[in-house]
Amino acid sequence: MTTAHPRPTTRTGAGAVPAPVDAGRWPDVAAVPKASRPVRTVAAAVVRHALGGLPLWVRFPDGTVLGQGGPLIEVRDPDAFHARIGTTGLIGFGESYMAGEWDAPDLVGALTVLASHAADLVPAPLQRLRRLWALRQPAAQRNTATGARDNISRHYDLSNDLFALFLDDTLTYSSAVFRGFPAEHALLPAAQHRKIDRLLDLAEVGEGTRLLEIGTGWGELALRAAARGTHVTSLTLSREQRDLARQRVREAGLADRVAIELCDYREAEGTYDAIVSVEMIEAVGAEFWPVYFRTLDERLAPGGRVALQAITMPHDRMLASRDTHTWIQKYIFPGGLLPSVEAVDQTVREHTGLAVTRRDAFGAHYAETLRLWRERFTERAEEVDDLGFDHVFRRLWTFYLAYSEAGFRSGYLDVQQYLLTKEPTR
Repeated sequence: MTTAHPRPTTRTGAGAVPAPVDAGRWPDVAAVPKASRPVRTVAAAVVRHALGGLPLWVRFPDGTVLGQGGPLIEVRDPDAFHARIGTTGLIGFGESYMAGEWDAPDLVGALTVLASHAADLVPAPLQRLRRLWALRQPAAQRNTATGARDNISRHYDLSNDLFALFLDDTLTYSSAVFRGFPAEHALLPAAQHRKIDRLLDLAEVGEGTRLLEIGTGWGELALRAAARGTHVTSLTLSREQRDLARQRVREAGLADRVAIELCDYREAEGTYDAIVSVEMIEAVGAEFWPVYFRTLDERLAPGGRVALQAITMPHDRMLASRDTHTWIQKYIFPGGLLPSVEAVDQTVREHTGLAVTRRDAFGAHYAETLRLWRERFTERAEEVDDLGFDHVFRRLWTFYLAYSEAGFRSGYLDVQQYLLTKEPTR
């Protein structure tokens, strides 16, 4: 039995006037790109083709409604909406949301529909010409040793206080592992500890283990490992993270067991019994995946174990988008790229002596984690303002968190815990 979705009739929000955008902070949001009439016409046709057959509603100010029923997208400024999409594609789609030119009462629901049909949104002829119309990744965002520091700083050095507003008390910025859904925010710290413990158990971290952590975050994994009697060397490129992580280590009385260093993974020295790296490979860039995995191999002692947590995307979509510039790269993670499971397996096989021994996927848990972060970020909007971030930033981060949650809810994105092993010396 199917359920009919009535066409939307109410006009809530249709006449809302977006707040002015600070052109100094947000030049590409404040200025609608100049687009010729043919460009806007083609963009409108692509939008009709992409959205008209989907299980959602798209409503325009003149009363036109596209779609087959479901979550509502309210387009407030069609000219600007089509001009942005026609000139910068999905970057323009995100910037149009930041500018307030479209909205959605259920943003995650609408984006989940789009993520579920990501491979089909652009017509096949345009897909084949992707290299001609898609924006290329800026050379300045390559993850060289210098570029990686700049890229990481742009996200993780925004403000420790900002992250503390929506993360839980563990300050863990990666997928948790829950016992069941839906979860309350009060359960998030335990779910983050469950995730960390699984990784430490995979790497067989215990009393006396020499552990290298690549990607410190704000120090929770290092603290939990040290409590097991481990000696931890943790590397980060974020000064804000390093400073707070060191403070937390001192306050926990574990400074004799944990060293937090401002250091690129390529500069790491020594050998370790175990290595843990949580959602750091996403910031490495495809060009440097072989270097990253060779570093794991070189730093790991014979018989050692690597526990790796990684967000993954479908292999065909990774290949299609790996050289193009995306909204998430422009505004959230410059230089970042999600690998596919196939890419991880191939890189490990061709560039290291490591073996992928185990892989566990738990994407639904990331969707739940993101829901809790997003709800808390929304609830604490005034505190975000008090930190000096404006309404465009709030829309940017609301879109980022909803966009990410939708990726996991649709199955377009997944998250994996890997165990990589190294043969002992004979």
